[in-house]
Amino acid sequence: MTANVLKTIRTGDEYIESLRGRNLKVYLFGELVKEPVDHPMIRPSINAVAETYDLAMRESELASARSSITGLEVNRFLHIAESAEDLVLQNKMQRKLGQNTGTCFQRCVGMDALNSLHSTTFEIDEKHGTDYHKRFLEFVKMVQRENLVIGGAMTDPKGDRSKGPADQEDPDLFTRIVDRNEKGVYVSGAKAHQTGCINSHWIILMPTIRLTENDKDWAIVGAIPADAEGVTYVYGRQSCDTRSMEGGDIDTGNSKFGGQEALIILDHVFIPWERIFMHGEYEFASMLVERFTCYHRRSYVCKTGLGDVLIGAAASMADYNGVPKVSHIRDKLVEMTHLNETIFGSGIASSHQGHRMKSGVYLNEDMLAQVCKHNVTRFPYEIGRLAQDIAGGLVVTLPSERDLKHPEVGPLLEKYLAGRKGVAVEDRVRMLRLIENMTLGRNAVGYLTESMHGAGSPQAQRIQIQRQMQLEYKKNLARNLAGIGSDEPEKAEAVEQSEYFKRIFKTKDSII
Repeated sequence: MTANVLKTIRTGDEYIESLRGRNLKVYLFGELVKEPVDHPMIRPSINAVAETYDLAMRESELASARSSITGLEVNRFLHIAESAEDLVLQNKMQRKLGQNTGTCFQRCVGMDALNSLHSTTFEIDEKHGTDYHKRFLEFVKMVQRENLVIGGAMTDPKGDRSKGPADQEDPDLFTRIVDRNEKGVYVSGAKAHQTGCINSHWIILMPTIRLTENDKDWAIVGAIPADAEGVTYVYGRQSCDTRSMEGGDIDTGNSKFGGQEALIILDHVFIPWERIFMHGEYEFASMLVERFTCYHRRSYVCKTGLGDVLIGAAASMADYNGVPKVSHIRDKLVEMTHLNETIFGSGIASSHQGHRMKSGVYLNEDMLAQVCKHNVTRFPYEIGRLAQDIAGGLVVTLPSERDLKHPEVGPLLEKYLAGRKGVAVEDRVRMLRLIENMTLGRNAVGYLTESMHGAGSPQAQRIQIQRQMQLEYKKNLARNLAGIGSDEPEKAEAVEQSEYFKRIFKTKDSII
């Protein structure tokens, strides 16, 4: 890659400098962005990633780990989980970063892609005698040594959802191989909704759905530099995003940190063989997708960090308004906390139940991961509603920062926007803008809509829950206790626990 990457990035400032001068092809508002690092709309998202480096410096036990691959102390976002405790610490780190930034910090997809590829490449090699796992480990060594940001690109535009990749009218609606030679392959297509892609050093391209034999050319996993030739980024709009370009720092609600999504367009992008980790093994696409989503749906405990911020903002507004002890206010804050901790509880339980795969990496428990993400598709919306309820109508009727500072209108606003005695009007306005930012504005992208659609929309989790809910096993439990005999006693006795129950009870034997 051509980026000005330092030998080993340590601090957030060093990370930001590593992004300069890459000549990325980024379109925003119909124009090429000269230097994304200095663009006022893009910079807050870069600052959020920088915090992942600074947290590792401040709290190394939480945000870094000793890698058995390199022997180095590495950023936890680049670490291959070697125990259930590693998975738990991922969740705790994610919550802390949500608290620190109030937005999406854009590195969870890359972390979950690395961990899911560790086991998948191992098992492809086991079946086909390939050397993907060795290639993958060499890639991991490189990114750990240089402490780079990895973006994971899984979601394709998909086109006609009733058809698979090979049956689409336009074959580029799923990323595919369009040419090969002795040095590698060329891919074309696009990846949609790509969080933090412009802020990444490398991007791992992965299939997005189960594939068939007809889809071999779409069964490609490979790593490309973010500034590879043939890559174009079209930056996604976010609500209220131009406020960062107006000057001032009140109306943005969170002037330092923000999220980022873009459409990645791939036009004959070259991937050398040493950076290819799947090439035509279509039957392993579903394994990779399911393992990735298992990791990533549990990673949505990051939203509890954002929830902590929003609960704090709502409680602050109650205080600023002089009603912190009113019973219905306290009850709403209790409900917000209950919902937030329910998300965290299911996610971290999934990590605690993690188990070792053949390759040595640990995978969290799948059922609880699905429950975690399904909670996330609902609870942040209710937390946001309650925050708006407590804050009041000013969330959507506040005058602008320029009005607040206007020599004639400003003093009038100071008079009529006052709350409890001793609370500065500007402090009250800033807190209201933060609530607006997280529930209606720029960072509502990362707290609400991303909560709905990230890592699969709600129905995707319901399908996985249905596959694992094991009704026959549970019906048999009920029949046994009710004293109801089975018409097929041998079949009833053979009803086996799912892997989920085996891990809960720490046994491989059925309890029936």
